[in-house]
Amino acid sequence: MTTETTHYLTKEGLERIKKEYEGLLNFKKAKTRGEVPSIWHSEEVNPEYLAFQEDLTLLEVRLAEYESTLKNAELIVPPAKGKQAEVCLGATVTLEESEGVINEYTILGTLEANPGEGKISSSSPVGQVLLGKKVGEKVVISSPIRVVYRIKRIRYISQ
Repeated sequence: MTTETTHYLTKEGLERIKKEYEGLLNFKKAKTRGEVPSIWHSEEVNPEYLAFQEDLTLLEVRLAEYESTLKNAELIVPPAKGKQAEVCLGATVTLEESEGVINEYTILGTLEANPGEGKISSSSPVGQVLLGKKVGEKVVISSPIRVVYRIKRIRYISQ
């Protein structure tokens, strides 16, 4: 029994996933439209046929992953005005370290996380600690080193 996971995505992230899925579907159609290698080559199984089947299997698995993601996707939308004072999915949070260093992170779902671009997953150590916090609160992140941040600003971009 598999448990379906909700995939939280921005509008742009959902469009990117849909586009990649369509691209794979078109690739599959093109691959199967041509001449399929025969299973037998002389007295042995044709290696071209085995490679074709393996490619097709991998493609089917990838398509199933995309289908599951799309089926279980939930758009990240800004919270109601009253809830925008705390960190929720889709928030861009400005943090200040005790030495005055400023960092800014956008809290997203795991599929769109890219720490190099300041996009962190809500399930990451930093994301988990920030969720539900408000401006002025101190948060301690201990992974792998201990850092204390003060939340300076929380903002949401409306979609």
